[in-house]
Amino acid sequence: MADPKEEDIFLDDIEALEEEELVDLDTLAEEDPDAPKVSDLETIRAERDELRDRFMRALADAENARKRSDRDRREAENYGGSKLARDMLPVYDNLKRALDAAPDGVDAAFLEGIELTMRELLNVFKKHGIEQISPKVGDRFDPQHHEAMFEAPLPGTKAGEIIQVAAEGFMLHDRLLRPAQVGVSSMTG
Repeated sequence: MADPKEEDIFLDDIEALEEEELVDLDTLAEEDPDAPKVSDLETIRAERDELRDRFMRALADAENARKRSDRDRREAENYGGSKLARDMLPVYDNLKRALDAAPDGVDAAFLEGIELTMRELLNVFKKHGIEQISPKVGDRFDPQHHEAMFEAPLPGTKAGEIIQVAAEGFMLHDRLLRPAQVGVSSMTG
């Protein structure tokens, strides 16, 4: 068994306390002018309560600041490069146009180089959380991901169907980087 500490209260001490006469604060104040008065104790308790309240508020503020800084750090990590990513989208568009506009008989090695560059760009995009929005003709128009560049009545389609894709869109994690630019059918009935 461990040695008793000096602060430990033993049974003998409890019995001695029971034998002592308990004195209320007013009586003690009459006997000892230096003893604290009831009003002084109330003031001290009020000050203690105020300090405890301020301490709890400071703890809450510190916890909120920690959570806010964690959120800000995550957002900076995920979305800090959004301006650069947005600036890289025309590079993708130009590579796609080059591939689409390549005439028949163009040097196969040249065309393959453009395709490899395009694939590498898409791999870098994917590595950094950038995903393509590639709607197809006939898909429903979604204003959350698509931008209607024009509306036209096209026979054989329903209103709100995509009839042409002008440019693909891109998402950066869960945020829209650029909406897909599409043409939408305005046919009624």
